[in-house]
Amino acid sequence: MNRTKFILTTLAFYPLTLLAKILPKTALGITKGFKVNSGEARFGVHYKMKGVTLNTLDIKISGKDTENDLAVFEQTGLTPNGGPPLHIHPNQDEWFYVIEGEYKFQVGNDTYQMKAGDIIFLPRNIQHAFVQLTEKGRMIVSYLPAGKMEDFFAVTDKWTLPPAKEEIEQVFADHDMKVVGPPLIVD
Repeated sequence: MNRTKFILTTLAFYPLTLLAKILPKTALGITKGFKVNSGEARFGVHYKMKGVTLNTLDIKISGKDTENDLAVFEQTGLTPNGGPPLHIHPNQDEWFYVIEGEYKFQVGNDTYQMKAGDIIFLPRNIQHAFVQLTEKGRMIVSYLPAGKMEDFFAVTDKWTLPPAKEEIEQVFADHDMKVVGPPLIVD
């Protein structure tokens, strides 16, 4: 085989490699959209994050819908002055969109005051936490990739008593997160 023919043959296969990256998603049936109504959860389950906060999390887009590429939740905040401990997601980016209420976020060493209409991006491997500043709040939170977040909220929903710090840290670790500090406090 001469060199020109080899190069042309090699280049001809390049579009096939791109198609191979796209094809599995459509070949597996992820080709139809869906709607989740306001106040409802994708599979009808309203997770209560008992023990850490009293927040409710509704899956809007599941990792099961996206081959674990994305998960989107609506979080209803029912815990004024409450929030998760300072933690890290080593494998996930996260973003929040505030629908209602006010929050304070810490991302790395920076703090941000958030109100309705604000959005914040939290890159993977950066410590972060938030605290709810108002009586009630609502946010959209998204995880990229979805990771084990749906399972994490299913576990916290089963708690009947506030868990010990060690149990919280273990459940975070079991779901690919690391607790690195206490929850934020309101100034």
